[in-house]
Amino acid sequence: MPEQIPGFLRQMLVGQYGQDTAARIMEGYAARRPVTLRINTLKTNAAAVRRKLETAGIGYETVHWNQDALVLQGVREPEIRSLDVYENGWIYLQSLSSMIPPVLLEPKLKECILDMAAAPGGKTTQLAALSGGQAQITACEKNFARTQRLRYNLEKQGASGVLVMNEDARKLDSFFSFDKILLDAPCSGSGTLQIPFAGKNEITVELISRSAKTQAALLKKALELLKPGHEMVYSTCSVLREENEQVLKKVLSGTKAEIIPVEHPMKEEIPLLPTEIQGTMCICPTDLYEGFFVAKIRRL
Repeated sequence: MPEQIPGFLRQMLVGQYGQDTAARIMEGYAARRPVTLRINTLKTNAAAVRRKLETAGIGYETVHWNQDALVLQGVREPEIRSLDVYENGWIYLQSLSSMIPPVLLEPKLKECILDMAAAPGGKTTQLAALSGGQAQITACEKNFARTQRLRYNLEKQGASGVLVMNEDARKLDSFFSFDKILLDAPCSGSGTLQIPFAGKNEITVELISRSAKTQAALLKKALELLKPGHEMVYSTCSVLREENEQVLKKVLSGTKAEIIPVEHPMKEEIPLLPTEIQGTMCICPTDLYEGFFVAKIRRL
């Protein structure tokens, strides 16, 4: 199986994590993860969705650290997309790992929140749901087609109060300021690769380098827009330090900001990888989780 992984990536993983942990990551690339979903509490509740699934003969398991998440049994996404709970926006198909950044950001009533790279809208709608639809959320997306998809998902999920901006977040005017910011930065996707590889799994050294530059620029802008004394979440679906810890070190060294250690019960059951920065969290790809990196940052 390792021979199916690009040689440069295999070398990077071994160099960063050592042979044994790199082997764990590569095994995760070959795993076939179950379908997972998030219950959209803007439109319904967990009991109603569970009844719908049971009526359809679909088994599920709950997730201890997220009462809105379900792991489905014996079905694939096309079967779920045919159900009325999907069509009417009662659920959102979303990986467990991608649900983590909004949970850690903890959006609250009336907070002014920026989602810097929002499309297709999974985390944006989750932020809206977690705040009961009462946070003032601005969602940025620079690509027009992806912005249209974002608008569609926001409407479908009932997150009507979100302000959408078809704009590169790096170009936002410093006039803006936010109580909280979610920067789920564009990345190489090194945590979500799947074997056998498909077109969407193409990864190159150039892509990693280009992503790291974009991430650093976005993070620098985020810290300019974040109100002093307030917190943000930086995340990627990468397990490479070039896109995670190294980006944080590069930006934070010249900025009045600090890492806030991630403290949450989820850490007891999520498969974690070692990180260079204490308090950050990197998830190992497994048969249940995608590889993901998360850090909480406070502007001083």
